[in-house]
Amino acid sequence: MKPATNPRRFKLLTAARVVTAAARRVASVCTGAFVLAALGVLDGRRATTHWRHTDRLARHYPKVTVQPDSIFVRDGHVVTSAGVSAGIDLALSLVEHDEGTQVARKVAQELVVFLQRPGGQSQFSVATNTPVPRNTTIRKLLVAVVAEPNADHSLTAMAAAIPTSTRHLARLFNDEVGTTPARWVERTRLEAAQRLLLEGHSVTLAAERSGLGSDESLRRVFSRHLGISPSEYRQRFASARRGADDR
Repeated sequence: MKPATNPRRFKLLTAARVVTAAARRVASVCTGAFVLAALGVLDGRRATTHWRHTDRLARHYPKVTVQPDSIFVRDGHVVTSAGVSAGIDLALSLVEHDEGTQVARKVAQELVVFLQRPGGQSQFSVATNTPVPRNTTIRKLLVAVVAEPNADHSLTAMAAAIPTSTRHLARLFNDEVGTTPARWVERTRLEAAQRLLLEGHSVTLAAERSGLGSDESLRRVFSRHLGISPSEYRQRFASARRGADDR
């Protein structure tokens, strides 16, 4: 470990060294990986941090194998996560490891988050990636779509629910959300289908309950957005324990 010239940094590293030395398991969230790297805890290990800082972590600590697109990485007793929200994914993986998938799934449901988000840092959820609309009507409409994705969310139906014209609704969506109503609804339904598949439901049931309709429609949407089939997705991300890349 390089000597810390900054008094605050020295105190932080000293405290972290004491804690990590006695810990059964060590975890960092976001740029906390730099603290573990400075202590040498990550030497010879795979790790991640927020995507904005992965290059810097790799550059300053060449003994660390940085995985820039991972949401979180488990290497032995050390676990590192990407951004702050990825810390929730990391925490759920620890709950699943200690208490089992069913307990972790209940916790995830209570928090209204996925047990294991698909892909890496380059793929974020629709809710996380959607700016909060200033228009309260649009905000309520988005909540309604997420709450019941298999309802009729055609442009005509959503416009009638506000009520407003389809043209005005399309304009509002573009201004507030940055995309079209159809595209946003499709991504929301895709996420609902992902969740259903990870909960063990069949492709047919996931298609029906997510609002995507048929097996073929589900496959097309998965291929377009994720580049894999629904069955492949379920095999890869069936549990946070497997998704943690803890080989």
